[in-house]
Amino acid sequence: MQTTYPIYIRPSKKTETKVLHFTLGMLLPEDQKLALNLETRTMSLLSNGPQLIVEQQLSANEMYMIVPIIEFFPHYCPYEVLLSHLYTKVVTTSSIEQCRKQLQEAQKCGAWQQELRPIRRAISSLRPKLCSFQLGISNVRERGCSLTGLPSYTQVCAGR
Repeated sequence: MQTTYPIYIRPSKKTETKVLHFTLGMLLPEDQKLALNLETRTMSLLSNGPQLIVEQQLSANEMYMIVPIIEFFPHYCPYEVLLSHLYTKVVTTSSIEQCRKQLQEAQKCGAWQQELRPIRRAISSLRPKLCSFQLGISNVRERGCSLTGLPSYTQVCAGR
């Protein structure tokens, strides 16, 4: 007679993919959501169903820029918050305050544009990708950036 032994299976560690979902008020139709997969750095536009409408792969710096800009929507995201997202792995009020002081010092010394260069570089590469979502980023002079809607994909994006 053959004996059987119980088999114990260890529960596998579930790695939960962090996906942020956003409804963007007037920028997107009611039945659409913007999804950001932080692990794969993909931005997707989904409609009810869910149905994938458009998807873009983002660089790390582009992802660091778009997450706070969307989280601050409908308001602008301050430059110190954007810098903090670029320079630190964990954004805290103290890291934001440090970036604020850094920007204030740069403004006094006339190095404002140099301090904002990493933000401008990341946003300039992000803008064409947002175009396919009919979204854009506008600069609020010496304050920060905000998410905006584009009038039409064909008019704005085709001309670039």
